[in-house]
Amino acid sequence: MTPLNEGAARAVADGVAERLSSPSEVRAMGLRAGWWPQSLAVGAAGVALLHIERAYAGLGSWQRAHQWLDAAVVDGVSASKGSHLHYGAPAVAFALHAAGGELGRYARALETLDRNIAGETRRRLVSAHARMDAGQLPALAELDAIRGLTGIGGYLRQRDTNGQLLGEILTYLVRLMEPVNDHNELLPGWWTTLAPSGRLSAEFPGGHANTGMAHGISGPLALLALTLRDGKAVDGQAEAIVCICAWLDRWCQDDGSGPWWPHWVTRAQLSGAQPTPSKPSRPSWCYGTAGVARAQQLAALAIGDHARQDVAERAVVGALTHPSQLAAITDASLCHGHAGLLHIVTRCAADASIPMARFQPPLLQALIEDETDAEQLAAELLQPPGGCFGFLEGAAGIALALHTAFSGSPPVSGWDSCLLIA
Repeated sequence: MTPLNEGAARAVADGVAERLSSPSEVRAMGLRAGWWPQSLAVGAAGVALLHIERAYAGLGSWQRAHQWLDAAVVDGVSASKGSHLHYGAPAVAFALHAAGGELGRYARALETLDRNIAGETRRRLVSAHARMDAGQLPALAELDAIRGLTGIGGYLRQRDTNGQLLGEILTYLVRLMEPVNDHNELLPGWWTTLAPSGRLSAEFPGGHANTGMAHGISGPLALLALTLRDGKAVDGQAEAIVCICAWLDRWCQDDGSGPWWPHWVTRAQLSGAQPTPSKPSRPSWCYGTAGVARAQQLAALAIGDHARQDVAERAVVGALTHPSQLAAITDASLCHGHAGLLHIVTRCAADASIPMARFQPPLLQALIEDETDAEQLAAELLQPPGGCFGFLEGAAGIALALHTAFSGSPPVSGWDSCLLIA
């Protein structure tokens, strides 16, 4: 893949890291609300990932990483039903594990967190199986990569200490493929009666099936594919991958610029009463072409489906070259902006069977032509009141994507495994 201007990319990452050097300095910036210390998405736990990765690379001090980890637990750590990969015990444990490395830092804290995570996860698994036994449809928060069991599975895969519990999550995801009879209509097992917001809505009568990585079926697909490649599969796992891929094939669109998938499918679209969208939307990690395509590339690699790999990789190229898709990206974030697209392309290109070298990811392209502009951009990302310092939607995630792009090697800390793209 054609690299970004290395000096400019490094300057943006360095500038962000310096401005996020300590929690006290960030609090003094007057940035917009959203400071939840134990949050991987918007709080100190997520910023710690930036300093952890830079410390491994010799670009920053471990003291900064430890300071942010301390800040993540200053108000305590939740292991309740409101915790998930991006908040509470799993989020803090993910960051501590990333910092632990071969030296085994934070081993005792991780053992305590893991016991609490395991207890809460098993409670959720019991609840999920009881729901399925009753023939009911799930909430997105039961299964998704942000708040659900898929996200916890991503942590357990990276932690690699509780294979039995990871297996139980994979078994749950395999069972999720069983269709549910809802008012004499068979629906996919991941269909929800809720809107994409996670709440009931008159705009989504009968609910929807979500295709995205963050809240939809592409997250479970990615976890199933990654663990199959790891050699950690359970009975029926390959068949579950095929099942999800076949469903995504049904809704795949191709307008000549490359394959893409709608963000979701409604009950009216399922029945044919309403058409599916005629144009793709933003090609982000959370929703859209980039995340769905990476999940399918991973699935193709896991089951040896070369035709599917070609479709997925053409979809990524289309996301990089399709004017309307690129125009739909309006920010630089990791979750739904240019940084997420950049990092997915970085990961896809490393596994690709087709050349991607001539396709330049558009992240900040006009703003990092020289290092002066890069410094200005680093400042603008954290300019109050609209600036955001977090991992998923802020400057820390952008800096991590740029760091990985200019380093030319996979993250040492495994920070991107929480996105289920590697």
